[in-house]
Amino acid sequence: MYNIQTLNKIAACGTDIFDKSIYTVSDAPENPDAIMVRSAKMHDMTFGDNLLCIARAGAGVNNIPVDKCAEEGICVFNTPGANSNAVKELAICALLLASRKIVEAAAWAASLKGTPDAPKTVEGGKAKFAGPELRGKTLGVIGLGAIGGKIANAAIKLGMKVIGYDPYLSLDAAINLDSHIQVVKELDDIYKNSDYITIHMPYTPATKNTIDAAQIAMMKDGVRIINLARGELINSEAIVKAIADGKVAKYVTDFADDIVLGVENVIVLPHLGASTPESEDNCAVMAAHEIIDYLENGNIKNSVNLPNASMNAVGTKVCVIHKNIPTLIAAMTTAVGNAGLNIENMVNASKKDYAYTMIDIVGDVNDALVDAIKATDGVIRVRVIKK
Repeated sequence: MYNIQTLNKIAACGTDIFDKSIYTVSDAPENPDAIMVRSAKMHDMTFGDNLLCIARAGAGVNNIPVDKCAEEGICVFNTPGANSNAVKELAICALLLASRKIVEAAAWAASLKGTPDAPKTVEGGKAKFAGPELRGKTLGVIGLGAIGGKIANAAIKLGMKVIGYDPYLSLDAAINLDSHIQVVKELDDIYKNSDYITIHMPYTPATKNTIDAAQIAMMKDGVRIINLARGELINSEAIVKAIADGKVAKYVTDFADDIVLGVENVIVLPHLGASTPESEDNCAVMAAHEIIDYLENGNIKNSVNLPNASMNAVGTKVCVIHKNIPTLIAAMTTAVGNAGLNIENMVNASKKDYAYTMIDIVGDVNDALVDAIKATDGVIRVRVIKK
């Protein structure tokens, strides 16, 4: 029996996937085997020895101590692409908000309530809210993954010219891009040639302030910038100064901080990117499937701290999380051989400092063999999954 803990309200279409004869799902189980989370902060949590994985029902994992989890042999999943349509639609809205002064115009119109002859006043005052059309303008997309790729394709259909940058562009993502999208090799090409810029990349220490004063200086005068990815990707102080100087015409962000709040020509949204019932359902379902496949089969898909790996076993599957160091695999296979067992199949994958090995063994995998593998220097966790 597996215990699944939910730290936030998770859509029922996700939690209902768990077979009730095998899983219990609650917000306060003892010694959970897996955790499903959305936005709850986990950095100060102490994890029990039973905890095997954490699934974030969303893309960002800043609320999870990813490195600590890797050290403790806890696999952390996210759900890339599950909320991509929701963010794509908000990005299209943000493009229009950045162009047409819609928010300001609506607020001004609402302020006329109770005034005499409001229709005439509206007609006389609407000129100050004029803004450019999107058609024919150049949109620069930083990051062409599940979200950025959809936005780029949608912008082409709106009649925009689109240039994109992604140093880690996958083959699948590239295949799904509209042929009219120009993929550039240098990020500076985005800054120098775009009328609008939208950023869609993960936040890491290396990507902090990807757009700062130096990057803004390269941009066209009157550029309009959208950030629905992570607040830390763009330097708020640099943006506010650029708006005051007239360099940036508009900034639309889904992330509130005291620097940008209340600033003219800045529109701050309350983190609405994935706030649709469809997105929450998609994320919950994907997270549930990731947990089930890992707990029952040892397969890893969409992990942020361990390598992706899967294997169909004919016998008993021994799954080992370990450091990515030389000779370790040889030591494990030697232990299997010393136990008089044969390896039918083996999969090994690595991700930075960590690796994951699955060994398919026909025969009796006893405690002595498991203890021998656990005793190998660099091994973090060993699980045995029997058919």
